[in-house]
Amino acid sequence: MADSVRSTNSGLLARLNLNSDGRPHPMLNAAAFFALIVGLFAFAIGLFIRTGPSSIHVWAIVAAVTGLTSMLVGLFGQMLSATREERVILVVGIIAGFIGLALGLAHGGFS
Repeated sequence: MADSVRSTNSGLLARLNLNSDGRPHPMLNAAAFFALIVGLFAFAIGLFIRTGPSSIHVWAIVAAVTGLTSMLVGLFGQMLSATREERVILVVGIIAGFIGLALGLAHGGFS
């Protein structure tokens, strides 16, 4: 039963590793971080247009487009993801992108 116990490093780099299966996935990792960063940007812009003045139509379009982009990249990455760590980052990016998209659409994005 020695094979069932996985030895891990207790260092910081072992906790930040997205490739827990031991194989590198550079494109999936890049897609996960892209969905996270763009989704958080869409979320922040959506909150800005929600609390800011009502005459900011350009920012509503930006929030809607970045939210939709984050959702599409995140959902495609979710289908191809190989590890749990990638899926966690992708889901956070998808949710943040969805909220940014919804707030952008609510304030006139795509119209």
